[in-house]
Amino acid sequence: MPDVTITPEYKNNVLCLGRTYCDLVFTGLGGLPVLGRELFADNVAVVPGGGAFITAAHLVSLGRSASLVTRLGTDPLSLGMEGELVESGVGLAFAERSADAGPQLTVAIVQSQDRAFLSRRAGHGRPATLKAALSSPEARHIHIAEYATLAEIPGLVDQAKAKGLTISLDPSWDDTLIHDPGFLENCRGIDLFLPNVEEAKAVARTSDIDQALAYLSQYFPIMVLKRGSAGATLARAGGHISLPAPQVRVVDTTGAGDAFNAGFLHHWLKGESDRASLAAAIAAGSLSVQAAGGTTALRALSAATGSTLQKAHFL
Repeated sequence: MPDVTITPEYKNNVLCLGRTYCDLVFTGLGGLPVLGRELFADNVAVVPGGGAFITAAHLVSLGRSASLVTRLGTDPLSLGMEGELVESGVGLAFAERSADAGPQLTVAIVQSQDRAFLSRRAGHGRPATLKAALSSPEARHIHIAEYATLAEIPGLVDQAKAKGLTISLDPSWDDTLIHDPGFLENCRGIDLFLPNVEEAKAVARTSDIDQALAYLSQYFPIMVLKRGSAGATLARAGGHISLPAPQVRVVDTTGAGDAFNAGFLHHWLKGESDRASLAAAIAAGSLSVQAAGGTTALRALSAATGSTLQKAHFL
């Protein structure tokens, strides 16, 4: 990870809540696995993953304090991630260690513009540290990295609001929970909703993305829609703006949405304009896709001058 210094004005902590995975990211594949046959990848990366950690790591790389609120296992895979978690600079004071929290892993099978995941959730997603995290005097905002976590913690939004925190949610696709009839009711009070196109259409129960934008804008003060290589759209009740994405070499899109979240949150929390915050989000996501794993690009970018990673800056 890059060496970073938390800028004094950004010391107010962002709490990133969600499960932490060990990601096995396979790249350089000629196709998808077929039952009864063996498929070989050119490369594999073994890295910490999960939306909460990836978002937190990218926030830290921008100079903002971020803490991971999660449960970590005590199995070899979980323990093997400790070094990288510490090296990331993400706050770990609210990371609970428990035997039933692991092994928790994701196998990502990556092709040129898409990927497939196979994951295992372990135990429950309610960290014993949550109350202390919400009550910490430095906390300013909580980012919920997956709807599954919100569904497991009834009353979470009310608890966070009672502490004066603003709240964001990335729904993170779950075949069952994305169609939860109580989804929008459970999200009541969330300030910022950060879905991708498929998630937005599923939650709004429509195949038309413009209809989904109009519908969901009634429920969330701000909705930021990730459109992948097409860029992103920010919608409020009064209208919306869209920005394109730069053309970059795509290695792996795993975690790019979480990097996008971090770019948006950092600038939004600074009070910057919608356009500036959206541009920063797209730049962060574009950086992430140029390396395998959600945070590998941060490490690669800082490894040496002359990195092949393309850092996008535009408004």
